[in-house]
Amino acid sequence: MSFNAAMIRHIRRHSTATDTSISISKAKSKLRTEYDPDKALEIYSSVSKDYASTTSSRYAQDLTVRRLVKSHRFSDVENFIESHKNDPKITQEPFMSTLIRSYGLAGMFDHALKTYDQMDELGTPRSAFSFNALLSACINSKLFDKVPQLFDEIPKKYGVVPDEISYGILVKSFCESGNPQKALELVKEAEEKGVEITVITYTTILDGLYRKGKSDEAEKLWNVMDKKGCIDAASYNVRLMFSQDDRPEEVNTLIDEMTKAGYQPNTITYNYLMTSYLKREMVDEAKAVFKGLRENGCNPNAATFRTLVYHLCRNGYFEEAYKIFKQSVRMHKIPDFNTTKHLVEGLVKNEKKKEAKGVSRTVKKKFPPNLLKAWAKVEENLNLTSGEADSVEAEAASA
Repeated sequence: MSFNAAMIRHIRRHSTATDTSISISKAKSKLRTEYDPDKALEIYSSVSKDYASTTSSRYAQDLTVRRLVKSHRFSDVENFIESHKNDPKITQEPFMSTLIRSYGLAGMFDHALKTYDQMDELGTPRSAFSFNALLSACINSKLFDKVPQLFDEIPKKYGVVPDEISYGILVKSFCESGNPQKALELVKEAEEKGVEITVITYTTILDGLYRKGKSDEAEKLWNVMDKKGCIDAASYNVRLMFSQDDRPEEVNTLIDEMTKAGYQPNTITYNYLMTSYLKREMVDEAKAVFKGLRENGCNPNAATFRTLVYHLCRNGYFEEAYKIFKQSVRMHKIPDFNTTKHLVEGLVKNEKKKEAKGVSRTVKKKFPPNLLKAWAKVEENLNLTSGEADSVEAEAASA
């Protein structure tokens, strides 16, 4: 169904039933677990305008765009975003900035730039706020080399003054292009101009140095960050990410250092510890980290489930992996295509065909339409197309 059809159906229904409008918080909750793009559009369009502030509606708008993008419905993305330009709030810079960012999420940077250029025509003021939205759209569109060009041209063309966030995005573009050294040079230039360098910017460069294998330079930067007081939990997590290949004892030592420094380990932190155990086939220790998440005030995220299911399958623990998969379904955080494929193949190989069919039925409910054709081939190759089985979702709900 096209964007217009979905919206027309919604408008007709609500022209006689306005009491079905929902709050933005309820819409966001529904959108997190709704992968059908047409249903996502209907949920978004059901939000009462009484509830929809620019800040609160941005997340719902982004989720809706992501659902359309996953189905490769880019013309519908354009229709969806362009329809917002008729809203009276279009003269508000934060509102316009959400549209620019949304085009970036879709990888449609030309549309983002066109929208930015339309701000005068639409009566929307410009500041660093919308400039940063444009730079972010460029980053999200993977056009990293274009960011420095925009950073040079846009302030001259429109008189916008970059702020510390602008410089942070420029730093990110250099790091994503594989040039953290250039990012370090930029930081020095920015500081000379009196621009405050944020912990996010420093952490971005730290990550870039590690990714380039420049561990010594990363440690030097860490010392600078420490002296400036520009360290937070995310900074420690970057160090942990590049310590996963170390012995778990060393990872634990770094987590202890993090805690003593006053930073609370989070789900990402424990994911890295779990990965360190799993890479050494220390499955029981990894499962203990997983079970201890809630005791440590954390909830598993999608990466937690993906990592644990993948490594359990790799080590031949397919029944254990299946149990973890069921938990992921309950939390609406099921692993990605390849991880789930490994699980199903292992279940079939170990004569757990009923469980494999249950996983497969869940996949067909939860995965975006563009992946279903590839999944049909997985089913065919494993002979899972015959017979009936409850989805894992149904099994989990009845458990």
